[in-house]
Amino acid sequence: MTVPVAILGATGMVGQRAVSLLRGHPFLRVAVLAASERSAGKKYRDACKWVVPGEAYGGLGDAIIEPCDPGRLTALCGRPGIAVSALDTEPARELERAFARAGWAVTSNASAYRMDDDVPLLVPEINADHLAVTTRQGNIGIGGAPPGVLVCNSNCTAMPLVTTLAPLLREVGVEAVCIATYQAVSGAGYPGESAIDMIGNVRPHPGNEEEKLALEPQKMLGTLRDGRIVHADFALSARCVRVPVLDGHLVAVQVKTRTPISPSDATALIAGYTHELDLPSAATPLNVFIDGRDRPNAKMDLMVGNGMATSFGRVERCAVMGLKYFALSHNTIRGAAGSAILNAELLVRTGRVAS
Repeated sequence: MTVPVAILGATGMVGQRAVSLLRGHPFLRVAVLAASERSAGKKYRDACKWVVPGEAYGGLGDAIIEPCDPGRLTALCGRPGIAVSALDTEPARELERAFARAGWAVTSNASAYRMDDDVPLLVPEINADHLAVTTRQGNIGIGGAPPGVLVCNSNCTAMPLVTTLAPLLREVGVEAVCIATYQAVSGAGYPGESAIDMIGNVRPHPGNEEEKLALEPQKMLGTLRDGRIVHADFALSARCVRVPVLDGHLVAVQVKTRTPISPSDATALIAGYTHELDLPSAATPLNVFIDGRDRPNAKMDLMVGNGMATSFGRVERCAVMGLKYFALSHNTIRGAAGSAILNAELLVRTGRVAS
């Protein structure tokens, strides 16, 4: 049996990446593509320009784009399924809880609900237990539909930080973190950043990345207590920069641990982190150490673990904070569509979605 999936925002870069990644999935099936009213009614190939690797339009070029209407999509699929949301923040705020109330399991890339107390910010290899807070969402199904659920994945830049920081937090504690990010242009979507802004330039990030990075990691690395997420207690300061690289967010991390740790022990701890997930999209190992003074880098190391793992390196002693290293992940796979699909797999395997 396969679970029907609706891609919300299918015409954008993250939506396209989700379509590509779901091709041939063992138990998730793209049943419907949905987007804004200006795209609804068009064939997929006519509604957008395909800009991600792989077969154009994921073999669905003739599929008709539907409006993002939960009732209509439920009728087309025969039942509520999984809605992988690649919507922008404002339409996500309007639509995602509406889909959940209609019985859909929503896995969102948007920031609209990430910091809500009843919405987990999932990195399944790190905090799958946070799924428990969804019992507080109170999504009473409309028209007899079963209760739905809404979960989010993090800001794409937070991902390499969180996967590498989690082992340190658990074993030696973390007191403070400073990061500087070098973010690929695909993080802005298509057409994204102006060529005038980016050619021969690095650009301090004009959006609210720094504000999101100051809050999201503590939630993801928090602990579950009495059905609520208690955020991790460490300070975090971030500076974000856009660089002329197509894909891949590189993060320079400086960490003050509560118990001092040597670079070699930190390397072993991060690389040795294990998880017990048996999901098609989960990366094993989650963190891959790459040796070399110029590594990790986007040209060589972006696709470790099929783009779902974090590569890290240059783990060294920091004269100010104690420890420093670089971490890299694929921003539109691990940082976006791939994580939403992994979260969907988790919902199926934990029985939150009928297969």
